[in-house]
Amino acid sequence: MSVHVNEEHKLFHLQTANTSYIFQILENGGAGQLYYGAKIPVKAAYTNLASREEHDCTNTLTVDQSDFQLELIKQEYAGLGKGDYRYPAYQITYPNGSRTSEFEYTGYEVADGKERLKNMPSAFDDQGDDSQTLTVTFKDALANLVLQLHYTVFEKEDVIVRSATFINRGQEAVTLDRALSLQLDLPDHDYDMLQFSGSWARERNLIRTPLRSGIQSIGSLRVASSHQQNPFFALARPHTDNHQGAAFGFNFIYSGNFIDSVEVDQFDTTRVLVGINPDDFGWKLANGESFQTPEAVMTYTSDGLNQMSQQLGAFYQDHLINQHFAHQDRPILINNWEATFMDFNEAKLMKIVDQADKLGIEMFVLDDGWFGHRDDDKSSLGDWFVDQKKFSNGISGFADRVHDKGMKFGLWFEPEMISIDSKLYEKHPDWMIATPGRQGTPARNQFVLDMTRQEVIDYLFEHMSAIIKQTKLDYIKWDMNRNITEMYGAKLPADQQLEFPHRYILGVYQLYARLTEAFPKVLFESCASGGGRFDLGMMYYAPQAWCSDDTDAVERIKIQDGTSYGYTQNMWGAHVSAVPNDQVGRLTSLDTRAAVAYFGDFGYELDITKMAADELATIKKQVAFYKQYRHLFQFGKFYRLDNPDTNNDNVYGWQVVNEDRSEAILTRFQILNGANPAYIRVYFAGLDPEATYTVNDGEEHFSGAELMNAGYFVPRIMDRTKPEKDPSDFSSRLFIAKKVNSRN
Repeated sequence: MSVHVNEEHKLFHLQTANTSYIFQILENGGAGQLYYGAKIPVKAAYTNLASREEHDCTNTLTVDQSDFQLELIKQEYAGLGKGDYRYPAYQITYPNGSRTSEFEYTGYEVADGKERLKNMPSAFDDQGDDSQTLTVTFKDALANLVLQLHYTVFEKEDVIVRSATFINRGQEAVTLDRALSLQLDLPDHDYDMLQFSGSWARERNLIRTPLRSGIQSIGSLRVASSHQQNPFFALARPHTDNHQGAAFGFNFIYSGNFIDSVEVDQFDTTRVLVGINPDDFGWKLANGESFQTPEAVMTYTSDGLNQMSQQLGAFYQDHLINQHFAHQDRPILINNWEATFMDFNEAKLMKIVDQADKLGIEMFVLDDGWFGHRDDDKSSLGDWFVDQKKFSNGISGFADRVHDKGMKFGLWFEPEMISIDSKLYEKHPDWMIATPGRQGTPARNQFVLDMTRQEVIDYLFEHMSAIIKQTKLDYIKWDMNRNITEMYGAKLPADQQLEFPHRYILGVYQLYARLTEAFPKVLFESCASGGGRFDLGMMYYAPQAWCSDDTDAVERIKIQDGTSYGYTQNMWGAHVSAVPNDQVGRLTSLDTRAAVAYFGDFGYELDITKMAADELATIKKQVAFYKQYRHLFQFGKFYRLDNPDTNNDNVYGWQVVNEDRSEAILTRFQILNGANPAYIRVYFAGLDPEATYTVNDGEEHFSGAELMNAGYFVPRIMDRTKPEKDPSDFSSRLFIAKKVNSRN
């Protein structure tokens, strides 16, 4: 049992394998947070945790209850207007214009399992045997509004999923101005905030800063989770590193506008808020209607940031990702984009397919340019029918030729976009998002379809379904290359225009849901100019995402390293591309490009028809090597081997280890070489300390304890007969540890 309730004290204790989360109902009928951290025993009451003192110049509940001061109390889901001046979890405007709520506890329910949300991605426990869900209900009697707080406890993974539901049972409509998904009030502020920020082509770079008095927040108003900020963040004690120390991890199962806010107040307590960004949000709630917030995920560990990431990863695999693909090895693919861009025909593409087949590559993905009359980025988005000039036998004929090779076939779509130069715009100009009387602002020569309109979703489903059936499609790369401007819903009334951003995302989710349900064997990869929508909402439907448009190996080390804190390696696509790199012009070896890309869903993004024989031989070996160790790379337990607080961004170490700890692969990346360097050792993690291992099939045997604690010596010169393999700038070293036997 994960949910323990003491009805006498109205106390709720949620337990996972290693953590406790405790709150109780307060004198005002609200809920107060008592504790979240390492597991403690269940008992009837926690007087020590609930103790409080009266402070001067502070509002009190009543004259007689002068020690009840909301400004000093840790709360579960706070509003404004009753003496707590910190940023709230919710705010409601009532028919008379007032904005003060009084929600009071009315009861609770506990159920085994976790049901999926109906119109949004969500956590799930379809068998009902791996979680418990607590719903605590409150009512604002004056307005006849109901608030439900939902908590699902995933015991094995040390994860709790939270959300809120507002139900209007009053006669008049109210407006939700703010409806967040998670609030956590912590008793002190001695934490660093780890955020993952950047821009297009340098997404999710780690930034670690100590908490300070006031607000630290990240968020997006792009109707996308964005390249600039990611919904995942963590709070860690200052001494916490990858291998030890306390940390909280937070993520959001949502793809639109979000906010992650951390507020340190005058008493040095910390309030965490996660949810839909309240800027550019409002929701009219009429009689009988309800509003469900997206779900937020939280986890705690006292064993370091690797453990935090691994807990989240285990949860994603079993309770978030499309289960058809969650544990299925992903195919090695080649994408034609960097080889041909839009300048191709069937004959040109078949040369790539034929060469890929010889190299052992398993899937060919045809990127942008196959539809309408799209020879550049100025036309045809929305016209999802094949360009007959490029494919005289139709797209199905080309797909058949790929399938006849024994390879899978994938296609690029950008469903949410429209070009002015398109058949779709000629017929339905009103389907394009535009503000009446305002000049439109194109990006990449394209505009955005109004995904709040059912007819738009129906059109896209019909045309995409036809192509999927014609081609017997195996894979879809779903791209989204610009954010929304001139936001306006032509079919929404004036008092509901602030609903547009959320309704847009719900429309995207509806299309994803319909396609994945109709075609369950099609693997979807999410893309948004690379990593512009790399979030759990997308992962629910598309179990992998294009990590970044930047395929430079050095930049990808930083991007994939940052991404690994909140996501698992099977969630990101990682490809080998040509050099000089298209984004930064850097020259890196084929070995290093592959070593980085091994840690992810592996593929190639270059013109293999123009490569030298020795390069093709290298690719063939890489493909064979990845196939041998694919499951380990994609699903092995991932470790970052360098502490994030060393400020050493010249060296990175990654390792994966399989479930029974019989095999591990460690790779050491060095950005720049140095003169006369110190001795180097690499330290494995997660091995069986009592077992015996070899490294790179060498003759010497090592205990797991030795490899983890004493380390493995890395010679500066690996092979005197092959000086080209000696260390240089942008180098990688790969070490495979294999168990020999176990000690008694």
